[in-house]
Amino acid sequence: MKNMHHDNPLVSVIIAFLNEERFLTEAINSVLQQEYSHWELLLVDDGSTDRSTTIAKDFAAQFKGKVIYLEHLHHQNKGLSSSRNYGLAQAKGMYVAILDADDVWLPNKLANQVAIFHQHPEVSMIMEASDYWYTWDDPQKENVTIPIGAPQDKVFPPPQLLHHLYPLGEGAAPVPSGLIIETQAFRELGGFEDSFKKEYGLYEDQAFLSKIYLREKVYVSSASNNLYRQRPESIVASVHADGKYHAVRRYFLLWFKDYLRKEGIEDKKIQALLQKALFQYEYPRLYSFSNRFLKRIKSW
Repeated sequence: MKNMHHDNPLVSVIIAFLNEERFLTEAINSVLQQEYSHWELLLVDDGSTDRSTTIAKDFAAQFKGKVIYLEHLHHQNKGLSSSRNYGLAQAKGMYVAILDADDVWLPNKLANQVAIFHQHPEVSMIMEASDYWYTWDDPQKENVTIPIGAPQDKVFPPPQLLHHLYPLGEGAAPVPSGLIIETQAFRELGGFEDSFKKEYGLYEDQAFLSKIYLREKVYVSSASNNLYRQRPESIVASVHADGKYHAVRRYFLLWFKDYLRKEGIEDKKIQALLQKALFQYEYPRLYSFSNRFLKRIKSW
């Protein structure tokens, strides 16, 4: 049963971080500068060995009760999913908003999304567009706003967004920093998947989102109030640079196939999209042959 949507709900903001001393202060300040002020900030340290631990503890000391520092037992490194789930377990808010430690929110991000929850109390998650942020490093470049790859400013019942969005559909997926989720639904779905570690962390948000799309109503917003920092050492860039993208994608697709089986979900369109995505990995020779054949046809 869904919670009542109060006029001034508490939002639990989770920033999980590992060795982000370059960017963590900027991310935290973007929360402190939110126009919507009824929030708590949970800083979850995933075993950092640089100054980011000190930075987080200093903010927690300065804003006692508002900013909370958390770490795993013995300062262990458990991975991004485990750290976000640790924050989720401690969250007191009606909603949880994720902010990656190297990203930044614009001041009206939370205010805009809480207002949407008031307008659409039936939804469990809101996702918005993101500004792919290049100018932080090179002022000569231009930022690019990437909207969610589905019709805008609309509520989607389950499982429609799986048909529209990557990794099964063709539309652009949301960035974690653009999400806000009802805490109750977040917990009922089991949070993030701890098994998506190291390079497989590229798909940890997709695994969680897939569970949401299957079960909950989601609002797609055309607003863009988050800056998604583009940098060569990000997991997206490094997985592609190391040639591991297809191994990681296959891992996710097989996880999702098993998840559908365990949950008894037999949606024919989702099954067809999944089989299409798995085809190149289950039948690589046939996939390669069909690709070459199609290229020849196009060249005729």
